[in-house]
Amino acid sequence: MMDGKKPYLVVILIQSIYAVTYILSKAAFNGGMNCFVFTFYRQAIATVFLVPVAVIFERKRAPSLSFMAFCKIFMLSLFGITLSLNLYGIGLVYTSATLLVATTNTLPVITILLAVLLRMETVKLRTFSGKAKVVGIILCMAGCASLAIYKGPYLKPLINTHLLEHHNNEEDLSVSHTTRTWVIGCFLLLLANIAWALRLVFQDRILRDYPSKLLFTTLTCILGCIQSLVVAFCIERNPSQWQLHWDVGLLAVAYSGIVVTGVAYYLQTWCIEKKGPVFMAMSNPVSLIITTFSSYFLLGELISLGSVLGEILLVGGFYSVLWAKSKEQTDDNKDFTIEEGKDCLKVEEAT
Repeated sequence: MMDGKKPYLVVILIQSIYAVTYILSKAAFNGGMNCFVFTFYRQAIATVFLVPVAVIFERKRAPSLSFMAFCKIFMLSLFGITLSLNLYGIGLVYTSATLLVATTNTLPVITILLAVLLRMETVKLRTFSGKAKVVGIILCMAGCASLAIYKGPYLKPLINTHLLEHHNNEEDLSVSHTTRTWVIGCFLLLLANIAWALRLVFQDRILRDYPSKLLFTTLTCILGCIQSLVVAFCIERNPSQWQLHWDVGLLAVAYSGIVVTGVAYYLQTWCIEKKGPVFMAMSNPVSLIITTFSSYFLLGELISLGSVLGEILLVGGFYSVLWAKSKEQTDDNKDFTIEEGKDCLKVEEAT
């Protein structure tokens, strides 16, 4: 009984870890830390943390790594880590932690669309579950539009306990988050989600060629670290931006590198292997709830009516797709049981 609940407990833990890193990352960027440098340090710390662990536990049973498998892992790191994390960073600078985690609720839609294109998933439009999937996609699109275009009045923070001092009134917010930068940020976050969805979909296939989850995670971190260094060095040449200090920036880098990249990625790989990529993507509303409350009370971020409406639409679409996926799995199991019973009956008749 407990084994059946493990994937659900693990995804709650993963989303809680992600929620904390969204808050810490936003606080670090508010303090002036460069997002590209942050991504590199995050991957570097994760690599330093994971390499000794992988050597200790996997050195005697490491599977052989073919050149083709290495190329696949390299491309997965390029899109799923380097590109997605840097786009997340820029989008977070332009918007807010709440919006970042809200837009991740498009992951189920993007993941399913990619899975359909790759024939890993089907949408049966004639069934009620298939129609529910379509409704979920429409709700997610409407939610994204609401987040990007409509703001409306703001909800005032109830307390003023902030990790960092920054703008926390409507006039200042209108200056720091103009309509243009807000829309650009939403677009970049959407691209980041597409890159992340590619990682979720193709990771399951690559693990069939290279089944060691720990070595796979370590190798993606190493490659992501090298790729992120190249990107950060090409964009940021100011030495002062590369210096780490004893502040929230260092805390965000250490937490993101060790806990998120080092621990959450491994747990995510485990979940994908057990329940598939769509199941992993379906757990995002947990981090949305945690991040919304944390941003509101700790960072003092203002939440607009448009953001609330957009989040409601996204979560509604999320659960519509979740229900459709669950219904399809139940129907498939019933069909399998019926067919199995018919086969057994045929065998008995033959004997």
